[in-house]
Amino acid sequence: MRRSTWGVVQSALSQQISRLESELSTRLLQRSSKGVVPTEAGLAFFREAQLTLRHADEASRAAQQSRLSGSVSVGLAPTTGSVLGLPLMQAMHERYPEVRLHIVESLSGHLSTMLNARQLDLAVLFDTHPARRWSVTPLLEEKLFLIAPRGSGAKARVRMADLRGMPLILNSGAHGLRSTLDAAFARARFKPVVAAEIDSLALLMDAVDAGLGCTIQPRAALGRFADAQDRFQLSEIADAQVRRLNSLCSLSDDELSPAGLAARVVLAGCARELVQAGHWGGAKLSHLAS
Repeated sequence: MRRSTWGVVQSALSQQISRLESELSTRLLQRSSKGVVPTEAGLAFFREAQLTLRHADEASRAAQQSRLSGSVSVGLAPTTGSVLGLPLMQAMHERYPEVRLHIVESLSGHLSTMLNARQLDLAVLFDTHPARRWSVTPLLEEKLFLIAPRGSGAKARVRMADLRGMPLILNSGAHGLRSTLDAAFARARFKPVVAAEIDSLALLMDAVDAGLGCTIQPRAALGRFADAQDRFQLSEIADAQVRRLNSLCSLSDDELSPAGLAARVVLAGCARELVQAGHWGGAKLSHLAS
């Protein structure tokens, strides 16, 4: 078996050398009954090949040792940041430790303005306009939930029509989620009873916890509450169109720095891993991001 295997290997090697000699139009090895020895041309080829391989190894080491550097600014809404923020920071630190990551947490409307003003390199947004000169990639889709104080007796699933007359605590119109909800209220043919408009996720959830009303948010709104199950009760909104679409928006490819391009890939990968691992509750990947 060994002789057979060695014969196959030797035959394949001989064929490769023969093809190489044919391409070079010169003899590289001198074959005789005593064995095989390199010709002068063969020795010259061997020395140059060694030099080429050494240069290739050095180029590979240089590429590995050269770390991507620079800075990149990323915008996340508070609900998105509660799930994605820390994993993104950890992944960037692990893969690109020389890149300085600047994360801005704000309402999606503000993030959109900052992206237009080139104050951000990329952001996860919910309300995008194709006319803007952005690179836009659908990222994921989130279910929305009616979030009420624990003990409110809410059902497991409700429809938008069931919320007629219910005091709601919502974000203002500057928030991308609000436009989605206003469209849903219009389809259900009623105007909501808005008990308060609060543009701070922490304060909004405190108001719900205090019994001042209910809110409509993705499950990610509970991401920073370790005791969410003890404090809140969730009812999934059953209306098919009531979903929040998350898009990864960035400056155009020719405007993004290498650090920005790398961060965009890392962010999309983090979101995908979180959804697939079940750590982004109520979310499913867009078919373009899966």
